[in-house]
Amino acid sequence: MPNFTHYAAVDWSGASGERHKGIAVAIIGAADPAPKLVRPGHIWSRIEVLHWLLDETPPDTLIGFDLGQSLAYADRDAFFPGWTDSPDTARELWALVDSICAQEPHLGVSTFVDHPQASRYFRRHGLREGDLFGAEGKPGGRGRMRVTEHAQALAGCRPTSNFNLVGAGQVGKGSLSGMRLFHRLPGDVAVWPMDALPEAGGRVVVEIYTTLAAMAAGRSAGRSKVRNRGDLAAALAALGCEAEAGGRADAPVADHAADALMTAAWLRLDAGREEFWHPPALTPHIARTEGWTFGVA
Repeated sequence: MPNFTHYAAVDWSGASGERHKGIAVAIIGAADPAPKLVRPGHIWSRIEVLHWLLDETPPDTLIGFDLGQSLAYADRDAFFPGWTDSPDTARELWALVDSICAQEPHLGVSTFVDHPQASRYFRRHGLREGDLFGAEGKPGGRGRMRVTEHAQALAGCRPTSNFNLVGAGQVGKGSLSGMRLFHRLPGDVAVWPMDALPEAGGRVVVEIYTTLAAMAAGRSAGRSKVRNRGDLAAALAALGCEAEAGGRADAPVADHAADALMTAAWLRLDAGREEFWHPPALTPHIARTEGWTFGVA
């Protein structure tokens, strides 16, 4: 297991357009008293996050992205059953999404979700549901889940299918846009668990679920969002950080910023837990196809 000097968390967004108030980035060093926002007040673009990761993160940084690395595969032995272009690995899936969206700027993915064949597997806005969206290859239901998402549910979380693109809790478009970013990462940036962890130093990207960080800080899954300074200070203290002095406890905090700050602190606290890197259900096949959420044992 590598020794990291820094821990970063990216609260991501799959919304349309170039810049997104829903993106927040936080980082903490191994000896820092508390995490800090990167470029506080800045409205990030997804491409800027990519450049920050490549150009500004320290060499030995663990970087968590709040999105799904891949789509369900194990339940039907395919990402897109019945489609001849359905890829066999997560990396091939990233390449397919990026290829179909090649002319779409800002790492957008509307071209993919509106693709004549791909759209059959998604529930899209306007309640347009593809005929192959459901868990049994039929319409209806919650949509297909990855093995790690079933494990999230057992841990007390409330995961949603990455094939669902509708509703406040959906992460499908953010996951697809994140796949375009992952496809652009050079070989010296490992994406776990698709890639082996480097024995020496190096940057490692993992999938995170910010609710896990909130639960580790003593909050429930239903109350995972932190929206004021006092609650954020309490959560960070529970994760081994010092609180900033001064300021009103009821002063508002953007929940995206709070998610990033808490999750960076949690990554530092729990990155050394062996069971998070080697959960029993994470087989080599699952690692190559569906990936995994760090922190789900």
